Amino acid sequence: MPAHAEATDVRQAAGGDHDAFARLYHAHVGRVHALALRMTGPSVAEDLTQEVFIRAWEKLATFRGEARFGTWLHRLAVNHILSRRETWARRESRRVTAEGILDRIVTPRRRDAGLALDFEGAIGRLPDGARQVFVLYDVEGYGHEEIAAAMGISVGTSKSQLHRARMLLRGHLNR
Repeated sequence: MPAHAEATDVRQAAGGDHDAFARLYHAHVGRVHALALRMTGPSVAEDLTQEVFIRAWEKLATFRGEARFGTWLHRLAVNHILSRRETWARRESRRVTAEGILDRIVTPRRRDAGLALDFEGAIGRLPDGARQVFVLYDVEGYGHEEIAAAMGISVGTSKSQLHRARMLLRGHLNR
């Protein structure tokens, strides 16, 4: 979507135009869903995507236009997904040992040499904190300071979680 058309749709949507917001939704839903999928997994990604767009509709009046709408929406999505992690942590109250984590990540290889590695699946099976830091740092390009601030953790914890995620993924790739 060209920048001028997007800016027009943002202004119209902020004024209550549902059709303009629908165009914004269709232009950005793929990226938001991919982010939610990578950070949380398939079981909640669709619901989170919808929640992000509901939140965007509610907060559209706060969009000042200093950045592109897609940039603003992406930040809103990251913040919303991270805020929901506390809820998931309570639901996922069980602790998994390091061996248990590896068992979740490593899937038995089929004997066909030509099968592609399911890297997205491996990312999806990382523990929540490690997965979120990995996606934000290695996929989305955030710095450790930004991640720490957004997740409410220290920079050292962000670095530690990234290292943990990479080691678990490396173990998966080496099998």
